Amino acid sequence: MLELLSAGIALVIVLLVMPGFIRFMKDRGMIQPGYDLGPDSFKKKKEKPPNMGGLVIAFAVLVAALLISQIAGNVMHVLLLMVAAFGGLGIGFADDFIKDVRQHHDGLLPRYKLIGQFLVGLVFSLTTASLLGTAIHLPFTRATWDLSYAYVPLMTLLYVFMTNSANLQDGVDGLMSSVTMAGSAALGAIALITRGGSLSDPSIAYACFALTGACLGFLFFNQHPARIYMGDTGSMFIGSLLTGATMLLRLQLWLLPLCFTMILSSLSVIAQRGYYKLTGGKRLIKMSPIHHHFEMNGWSENTIARRYTLLILALSVLGALAALPLAP
Repeated sequence: MLELLSAGIALVIVLLVMPGFIRFMKDRGMIQPGYDLGPDSFKKKKEKPPNMGGLVIAFAVLVAALLISQIAGNVMHVLLLMVAAFGGLGIGFADDFIKDVRQHHDGLLPRYKLIGQFLVGLVFSLTTASLLGTAIHLPFTRATWDLSYAYVPLMTLLYVFMTNSANLQDGVDGLMSSVTMAGSAALGAIALITRGGSLSDPSIAYACFALTGACLGFLFFNQHPARIYMGDTGSMFIGSLLTGATMLLRLQLWLLPLCFTMILSSLSVIAQRGYYKLTGGKRLIKMSPIHHHFEMNGWSENTIARRYTLLILALSVLGALAALPLAP
């Protein structure tokens, strides 16, 4: 019941705050500048929506998760998760600020993004290793895999990869908020299934359901045609929160089904660049990340968001089944 209350509080906060936030951002011209190499859907928009809607998502998640965790008496664990989530948000905010305020479409230089993500991931990985150990759960079994000394470097890389993967997927109206609703709700349910099996659940479930509610509220303003974008601020917050949650639950391998489309976005970019270099300029797909390839093949933005979300819902069932052996 508390999980649904957490989602409801976050939903209401977003619905109440977002209209004023949109007006505020519009009045200050907080619009992401155009980019010649960007997708046609963005270039064709007559009026570009404001950016940084992820600030409202993060605020709603923080308030809802802390409030419900306070009721349950387990605030410390949510605060620990927020270290990972707001670390990613801070890097995304710096990127959006440079784009929107200084009007540089490249944003924060990639090396500075990676340095920031690496430092946050390293600190969080060291913390979880100290509190939880270095073993992670394996799907469809009660067995664990002790990564030993490889844990910290692998988890740091995982944090960097997933934060960037979430950022890459945020390129179509309604897409990121839709798939996040499905994936975060599934992770929250899995946290309840495995209750008692780690340091941080069920409080992690409250944060996951808060993210679900916040993204549902955001979707009212972000579905095509979008009135606001979440920006790197929001996408990096989401990627960091989901990764941090799985690390605290020791369910890192569950990121594969629950965040499959985010991972696919990164892999499509890597494959496209590699193929381009190997073939001297040929393209493997029409445009990466791969949702833009589908867009150029005639899929509407709503169709992409809907099909991606259905895929995550199906994979979420698989993720839940894989967690059943961990039930106490």
